Amino acid sequence: MGYICTNPNPSKKSVGDCVIRAISITMGIDWLTAYLALCIQGLKMCDMPSANAVWGEFLHQNGFKRYLIPEYCPVDYTVRQFCEDEICNNCILATGTHVIAVKNSNYLDSWDSGDEIPIYFWTKKEK
Repeated sequence: MGYICTNPNPSKKSVGDCVIRAISITMGIDWLTAYLALCIQGLKMCDMPSANAVWGEFLHQNGFKRYLIPEYCPVDYTVRQFCEDEICNNCILATGTHVIAVKNSNYLDSWDSGDEIPIYFWTKKEK
């Protein structure tokens, strides 16, 4: 369990597209398809593709459900600890400013975001 450096962005850029990277990884679609899907959703909602409401609605429409980090977790609970505790093995994890893919209890990102503090996660698996 741990960090796996992963960047599906075709240009390997790593700023401003974290939600697109996370959706691409989690849903098994390429970065361009994820980007276009979020742009279309943003257009429907008259908002930016990276807005929480836009990508949240996209995930909801694709069968994902949102869950808060469990109440028993400490306030300073990290992405790394979330993966170690195997709360959700395959999901999209959100902090206040970042979005990360979690697969098989590893966090996949273009940089080591393990010290970030998650707030909620989206998954298809029933909790």
